[in-house]
Amino acid sequence: MSGSSRVFSIPPGAPFLPTLAEALLAGRLVPGFRFDGDPLALADVTIYVPTRRAARALRGVFVDSLAARGGGGSAILPVIRPLGEFDEDEAAFETEASAAIDLAPPISATERLLLLTPLVRAWKRRLPAHVAALFAEEIVIPASTADAIWLARDLARLMDEIETEGTDWAKLTGLVTGNLAGWWQVTLEFLGIVTDAWPKFLEESDRSNPAAHRNALIRAEAARLQRNPPAGPVIAAGSTGSIPATAELLAAIARLPGGAIVLPGLDRMLDEASFQAIAAPGARPAVLGHPQYGLARLIAKIGVLRGDVEEISAGEPQLALRAALVGEALRPAETTELWAETRAGFPASDIAGAFAEVTLLEAASERDEAVAIAVALKRAVEQPGQRAALVTGDRALARRVSIELQRFGVVADDSGGTPLANTPAASLLRLALEALFRPGDPVGLLSLLKHPLLGLGRQRADVRHAAELVELVALRGGTGRPDIVSLPELFEARLTSLDSGSRPPFWFSRLTVRSIENARSSLERLKQALAPLAAFRGQADADLAALVRASVSTLENLGRTADGGLGELYAGDAGEKLAELLRGLVAASAPLSFAGNEWPDVMAALIAAETVKPAQGTDRNIAIWGALEARLQTVDTLVIGGLNEGVWPRKPESDRFMSRLMKTGIDLEPPE
Repeated sequence: MSGSSRVFSIPPGAPFLPTLAEALLAGRLVPGFRFDGDPLALADVTIYVPTRRAARALRGVFVDSLAARGGGGSAILPVIRPLGEFDEDEAAFETEASAAIDLAPPISATERLLLLTPLVRAWKRRLPAHVAALFAEEIVIPASTADAIWLARDLARLMDEIETEGTDWAKLTGLVTGNLAGWWQVTLEFLGIVTDAWPKFLEESDRSNPAAHRNALIRAEAARLQRNPPAGPVIAAGSTGSIPATAELLAAIARLPGGAIVLPGLDRMLDEASFQAIAAPGARPAVLGHPQYGLARLIAKIGVLRGDVEEISAGEPQLALRAALVGEALRPAETTELWAETRAGFPASDIAGAFAEVTLLEAASERDEAVAIAVALKRAVEQPGQRAALVTGDRALARRVSIELQRFGVVADDSGGTPLANTPAASLLRLALEALFRPGDPVGLLSLLKHPLLGLGRQRADVRHAAELVELVALRGGTGRPDIVSLPELFEARLTSLDSGSRPPFWFSRLTVRSIENARSSLERLKQALAPLAAFRGQADADLAALVRASVSTLENLGRTADGGLGELYAGDAGEKLAELLRGLVAASAPLSFAGNEWPDVMAALIAAETVKPAQGTDRNIAIWGALEARLQTVDTLVIGGLNEGVWPRKPESDRFMSRLMKTGIDLEPPE
């Protein structure tokens, strides 16, 4: 342990959060602090963890640990915060807090996207003809507003990446020479949006990019802690410091009189040559994906040697051996010749014992994999008190497993959430937009008519019966392209044709006057419900805010229940998320306009990145986590899924703007 910095590690075989809580209570983390039963003793403790989920779990662990110590009394828990979430008002009461107070407020992701989109479209219009003439092949540029939104999102992602890493935009101009210089000039002209136009807008509006604001806030917190060290312990646990600003905060905490850093699973068994190959500056891209790379870089930033990091717990021998074997398998290529020496240190019986409770399943298909995982998770929690989790980087597999679990009546706690576009209310809006602006598809039209949230202010059963009758009369057997706006007229025309025909279908005679009137009434209400949006059909220049307001009116007309309520439409987290998105689109100050018929694609592009996270405080026995969420959690049965090359580890994605060599040239890490 270094004399100036306190850095600890919890090995992979030990439960991270319970070990952390027990070490703090027992006085093994911060000198002079030990929980002695005083209910106020923990009130001065501050603990930073990587995620909100980890913060909630740690609170529960402290409750259990305090209860296990007995006493029967109550105690104030430590302040547990996710890294990156700090109280800006806290610095307002300090005399040297001007840096924190002067932070420009961050622009919301939706507003930034809407403001970047016109800049992307303007670049398309300004693209000089002589630049296009330089190349024999066609230059791909945004062809529609939706394409511009997708490209603007990639541009925003690049801005966040560069600002997160703290590199300099000025390095862009000197990156490429030679044969690629012409193409690079086209890209450089496009990136002028973020090097010239966007900074001017931020300065004029006194706003900041989210990544820049987060970095400034983290650095302001580090400065605050150094200026005025808290009286109680300050602990950062579970972070690898992958964001440079976070690494600076961790280094500051490690140097506090009552500070401590607790790392997740630093490999202290790996030989020094291999560890140095991982930590060496300018390492190969493959090394950057090594599990120990982030930790090696972090302890170098803090200024401690690996040998100075103390393990505050020892995992079970079987699990420790398993971790050592995995570490050997992931040894960097520079030292793989040591396999011949280290192999002798692992007898076959020890290897068999280390993996005795590990099962490998090679599924024949994605569905088989999902079913097998769902069955394994369900069986694992059949005994009371047992918990199980799936860890995967494959979101498609996670959704498949969630669906399979629902067949058993189990709703998994999925940390990745559900795409907002796939939720009931959002799908109702999507179907309405497609039916209005892309007429002619009877399947999509029928999907809207039979949507479970379609109420039209009537009884749900009446709407459903009307949809079935409209399907029989107007949408089956025809060769035309049905339009939802003229659907009432089509229904009447087909009804008259069937009535006057010489050979009506067998079911026609069973129709009642009441059922026909019910269908007519429902179609008329449907037409009225769609009227706010129908007015934009064919418009060459429709304003985004006006389209959103019309979409909200139409959506609420469609989803209104018989008692006039909208509770079912906006129910739950999904309904709240959709309402939040629509409010943000209306409130955005971006003057964006486009052809009305583009609205379905534009809405799809705007909603694509939105997800609905599960509600806080869920207490379920089966969870689905990503790698970050799983790092600090403990369960009885753990399933790792999606271990396919290109999925996990994920295939490095090519950047729309810069090659791997270009990224290295401006001090960005490669995709690995």
